[in-house]
Amino acid sequence: MSAQTAAAGTSGLQDRLWAAVIDRDEHAAAKVVFTALDDGIDAEAVLLEVIAPVQARVGAEWAANRLSVAQEHAASAIAERIIAALAHHPAVRVTPRLGRVTVACVDQEWHVLPARLLAEVLTLRGWRVDFLGAQVPTPHLVGHLHTNGADVVALSSSLPTRLPAAHAAITACQAAGVPVLAGGAAFGPDGRYARRLGADAWAPDARAAARRIADGIPVPALAVGRQQIDDLPHLGDQEYTLVVRSRPQLVRAVMAQLEKRFPAAAAYTEQQREHAAQDIAHIVEYLGAALYVDDEELFTGFLRWTAGILEARRVPAASLPPVLDVLGTELKDFPRSTRLLGQARAALDALLTPAGHNSGASDDTSPLSAPHPGSGSRPGSRTSAPDR
Repeated sequence: MSAQTAAAGTSGLQDRLWAAVIDRDEHAAAKVVFTALDDGIDAEAVLLEVIAPVQARVGAEWAANRLSVAQEHAASAIAERIIAALAHHPAVRVTPRLGRVTVACVDQEWHVLPARLLAEVLTLRGWRVDFLGAQVPTPHLVGHLHTNGADVVALSSSLPTRLPAAHAAITACQAAGVPVLAGGAAFGPDGRYARRLGADAWAPDARAAARRIADGIPVPALAVGRQQIDDLPHLGDQEYTLVVRSRPQLVRAVMAQLEKRFPAAAAYTEQQREHAAQDIAHIVEYLGAALYVDDEELFTGFLRWTAGILEARRVPAASLPPVLDVLGTELKDFPRSTRLLGQARAALDALLTPAGHNSGASDDTSPLSAPHPGSGSRPGSRTSAPDR
C-alpha cells in the first residue's frame, strides 16, 4: 500500500469515526476502529492517525464554539474507552521484549489521553509499560520506581500551570536514578520548558518519544541536595511564591474594581460574577506559571488564546485588559510580574480593535466566564496535543 493510499484510507476512517463520536455512538466508533484492524491497518496508525486527529478536531470544534463542553467530554470518554478496548484486540497483542517504561501524568494533570496514546505505542513496540494514568502525586510516582524500577519515566503534562509540579517530579525521579523524558504541550512547542526544568529528554509526539526511548536516555548523575532553584535561579526573587500565595487577594482586588474599569460588569448576575472570579483566578494562575519559568510568551499566549475563545462565543475580549491593569497596579512592586503584565497588555491591544469585539456578554456568560483551559481545547489540553 502506498503512502498516499494509506493516507486516504486513514482520512476516510477519521470521517467515519468523527460521525460516530459526534452521534455519541460508542459501538459505531468501536466498529470503525476494529474493522480497520481486521482489514490490516497498523494499530499504531489507528491510534495516531485516526483516533488522535479526531480528538484534535473535537478540541478545535469546541474552541470555535461548535461543540459544548459536555459534547467535548463525551467524545473524549468514547476515545478513552475505544483505546482501552483496542489494547485487547488480538491483532495488537505484543510480547514485551524490551525494557520497562513508566508513563504518568504529573500531579493535578487530568488530561490523560496523550499519555495513554504513548503508553499504547510503546506497548506495541515491545516495551513493558507501567501506565499510572492521570494526576500522579510525585511521592507515589517515586514509590513506584523504588518498588518496580524503570529504565525511563515518560512524564506527560498538557497544562503549563502544572509545570511547577512537573519540575518536582523530574527532580525526584532523577534523584531515584531514573531518567525523565518529558512530553505534552505544557513543555512548549519546542520543549523549551522541559530543558529549563532539567528533563533528560523531550519529544514532541508519541512516535518521537518512542524513538528517543529506543535510542537510550542516560541515567542522570545524582545531584545530592539539588533544589528547584538550582535549575531556575530567578526563583530567588520570590515573585512566583508571593503571587501564587496572593491569588485570593488579587482576585478580590480585580473584582472590586471591575465595574469601574469595565462598566458592563455592573449588570452581571451573581452567577456571572462567580464565573468571572474563577477566570480571574485562572489568569493569576497562568501568571504564576510564567513567573516560574520566566517566559513572557507562556502568559501572553494564554491571553491571546483566551481572547479568541471569548470572541468565538460573542463575548467581549475587551474585558481582559482591565483585569491586567488592576493586576499591574496590585503588583507594581514586582518587576518580573510588571514586565509580563505589560507585554500581555500590549499584545492584547494589538489584537483587539474597536470593531473586533462586542460591548456586552451574550446569554448567561460573563466576559471572563467562557470555559477555561481545563475544560477543552487549548495550547496544552487533552485535545490539542493528541500524541503526547
